[in-house]
Amino acid sequence: MLLVHLLAAAKGDGTLDLVTATGRHHSIGAGPPKLTLRLHDRAVERDLLLNPRLNFGEAYMDGRLSVDGGTIYDLLAMLMSGTEVQGALGRAAHSLSPLLRRLQQYNPMRRSRQNVEHHYNLSRQFYQLFLDRDMQYSCAYFPDTSMSLDDAQEAKKRHIAAKLLPAPGMQVLDIGCGWGGMALYLARRTGARVTGITLSSEQLAVARQRAQEAGLADRVNFELRDYREFAANHRGVFDRIVSVGMFEHVGVPHYRNYFDAVRDMLNDDGVALIHAIGRLDGPGATNPWIRKYIFPGGYSPALSEVLAAVERSALFTTDLEILRLHYAETLRHWRNRFDAHREEAKKLYDERFCRMWEFYLAGAELAFRLQGHMVFQLQLARTLGTLPLTRDYMVNAEHELVSAFTGSAGLRPARTPESAA
Repeated sequence: MLLVHLLAAAKGDGTLDLVTATGRHHSIGAGPPKLTLRLHDRAVERDLLLNPRLNFGEAYMDGRLSVDGGTIYDLLAMLMSGTEVQGALGRAAHSLSPLLRRLQQYNPMRRSRQNVEHHYNLSRQFYQLFLDRDMQYSCAYFPDTSMSLDDAQEAKKRHIAAKLLPAPGMQVLDIGCGWGGMALYLARRTGARVTGITLSSEQLAVARQRAQEAGLADRVNFELRDYREFAANHRGVFDRIVSVGMFEHVGVPHYRNYFDAVRDMLNDDGVALIHAIGRLDGPGATNPWIRKYIFPGGYSPALSEVLAAVERSALFTTDLEILRLHYAETLRHWRNRFDAHREEAKKLYDERFCRMWEFYLAGAELAFRLQGHMVFQLQLARTLGTLPLTRDYMVNAEHELVSAFTGSAGLRPARTPESAA
């Protein structure tokens, strides 16, 4: 049976019992853990052979396959530990991936807005079921893996702020501001004046409401704008630019435009911090199921693709940090929280939607644990002497932010050799 050979190639340790729609049993592997994969109609077998990377998730969403003896997370952990399998159609698509990738990641402004609305215009109530209290929908930072999700997301904002060294009155741009948490943090904790831009009307409404409720509407402004159109009217305006979890939606064909826009919007002493998902194993392609159902137009790049575009933009890379398993831990929290509130999510949407999110959160966590995904924080500057010469200032700034802050307090940038002269 061809499907048995495909599953055997994909599977890592443990025993997988396959039960077909006709009731035939096939045992694959030996030892613990032991799971059973049940196919509920005959067409599933054909679909998995043709394109397992797309059709496996679809079959789970539709209830055409199920797992006994564990969860979909357990099954994916078993299957993602072995060799990646493509299937007949998958192999054909993979051979064309260099050409298809440019089409899949072609994100002009209208398509970018549609892509963002597909995922981020889900209701605020849904995201509140599993995110932290500040609604940070990006990788948290875990100096200690026993930290709560709320504390780890606070640590992420603090870690980023320390790298930016904002000061009271500085003009800061947040590209892809989400529900406004990072922008509000910078305004409250550093005294900066922050503009946040997003392509999600749902996120925009929430961010504006939060700014009003926090009493920060005079220092934080949110707009529904694409970074490309925004850059045309804001040349040299910003002291700092931050972008958290947005770069994955840019697409390789647009990297040059993106970094040119960042350069143009920074003033001569400006600094930018880009926080995004990347891959450690070189350029690739987005999983077809993720591309279809979760992040259309999205792509997590290799650093070789990112840094080549940075070099052409006349920006300087002044710091680079790789966060390896931090997103795996973040997704573990989200997955457990989603599971605890699954019935509430089902009332907001439906069973198929819940199964889609179960598959997404499980597969995403395992991509970071098993398949070389990571998060990078890339610091950029227009001038080499803008920031201190050693990274000590980042640690010192984080310590300051941990200390008691008033709403008007700010970080004191360390003096550079140029400023001391």
